[in-house]
Amino acid sequence: MNSKYAKDILKLIDKSPTAYHVIENIKGILDAADFTGLKESEIWKIEEGGQYYVTRNDSSIIAFTIPKADYKGFKIVASHSDSPCPKLKENPEMRKNGYVRLNVEKYGGMLLAPWFDRPLSVAGRILVRDGKEIRSILVNLDKDVAIIPSLAIHMNREANKGYSYSFQKDMLPIVCTSGEDKTIISLIADEAGVEEDSIIGKDLFMYIRDKGVIWGVGDEFVGSSRLDDQECVWTSLSGFTESENAEYVKMLCVFDNEEVGSRTKQGADSDFLENLISRINDNLGRSREEYYTAYANSFMISADNAHALHPAHTDKYDPVQSPKMNEGIVLKFSARQSYTTDAISSAYVRRICEDDNIPYQIFVNHSDEPGGSTLGNLSNSHVSVNTADIGLAQLAMHSAFETAGIKDIEAMRKFIKAFYKEV
Repeated sequence: MNSKYAKDILKLIDKSPTAYHVIENIKGILDAADFTGLKESEIWKIEEGGQYYVTRNDSSIIAFTIPKADYKGFKIVASHSDSPCPKLKENPEMRKNGYVRLNVEKYGGMLLAPWFDRPLSVAGRILVRDGKEIRSILVNLDKDVAIIPSLAIHMNREANKGYSYSFQKDMLPIVCTSGEDKTIISLIADEAGVEEDSIIGKDLFMYIRDKGVIWGVGDEFVGSSRLDDQECVWTSLSGFTESENAEYVKMLCVFDNEEVGSRTKQGADSDFLENLISRINDNLGRSREEYYTAYANSFMISADNAHALHPAHTDKYDPVQSPKMNEGIVLKFSARQSYTTDAISSAYVRRICEDDNIPYQIFVNHSDEPGGSTLGNLSNSHVSVNTADIGLAQLAMHSAFETAGIKDIEAMRKFIKAFYKEV
């Protein structure tokens, strides 16, 4: 089993505590591969044979390559950059009872218990006044600065029988005693190399400091925060940069805000992808009729992780089709269309897997459990092309620390490469 690629993925996740860091690190990889950065606010000059990327809000990105000849359509892979975590409110420091705690709120559907009693840090972006200009600066304290302490068992004897958390009461991290002069915002300012009073905007999040690991008797598992969905982000990026296609525009989309519904200007339910496809068409001098034919010949993969069978809770899963870690990529179905896969798109994915010897398995919800959703159907409301939802099987989705199979990482990378090469 090849662990090198898994170790590379874990290093990228460790370097990417927030969506802003995900996008910055993707840009670094694309820049090294000679991609050209474009801005939505400027006039584009796209050429055949060129490779480009565009960001929005510094937390979403779309990269694409143009064939040297007329293209038939678009091959799109979409994933998301965000993960559930505590987000700092405005004026976050609360001084009371001898402590300074951070006033935070839930971002996304968090599993709360795993966040207790482990070292936390803060990362995100700040907006700084620079004369009449406003600059955005990426920040990461990269230091153990906070802990959310549990209440001792002696004071809650029933804790192990279940506990209903109040986020406002129970989930506020301690950062220091009230006698400490230093504040979390002053630390952020020092890290950014700016004066504290120059900060006029911020998007800051908590993250756990535990590094990603390969674990198990046979080193068959990976454990890390933010596997959902950075595991798909980095495997998709690898497949994107390592593949070629002379007949289709290759596109890689990484959207923000999937964990809170995608209905933002940088989410999958925005006009970001739709506008970009239209601009590519117009820049290359193609007619509106050619735009529609290319659209009809396009295909999207929505890549977001899937639930692996939990050995202690098999009653929560479909009795027949319950994915397991290290048994291949997961093709996801839902009658209520929370996943976009249908007979047409599933046949396309199965054909690729069978032709390239890529293991795959099926996920469907237990009929009494509605399950979650992802970005595919939301993106489809703007870019209506055949789409399949796939992912990698993992345990503890939306926990502070998640687990997946090491073999599946290579299976996903191989599938994405095969998808982009498919004609």
